[in-house]
Amino acid sequence: MAIIITDECINCGACEPECPNTAIYEGADDWRYADGTNLNGDIVLPNGKEANADEAQEPISDEYYFIVADKCTECKGFHDEPQCAAVCPVDCCIPDDNNVETEEKLLEKQAYMHDL
Repeated sequence: MAIIITDECINCGACEPECPNTAIYEGADDWRYADGTNLNGDIVLPNGKEANADEAQEPISDEYYFIVADKCTECKGFHDEPQCAAVCPVDCCIPDDNNVETEEKLLEKQAYMHDL
């Protein structure tokens, strides 16, 4: 399951540098699969989605920080708990019930993005 940032976000930015996958972006910022990963060029994600890792993608939110679910591993393989949730002062980094993934899938995604 990926983590999402709710609209209660105060845009403090505490979460962004904590993400080992660079899956967190400031509102209205374009993002790339290549950011903070070993991905480049045309890719096929573990979920079957095709993309170009170097192409800018549309922001998920224009108003507050957001997490790219395709890059979020809940910090599996890096930390014992999601670091964004651990540092968020308003507890707006929560599990995304619409994007449930097993620990095995999260670790597979982590290994894919970081060539492990």
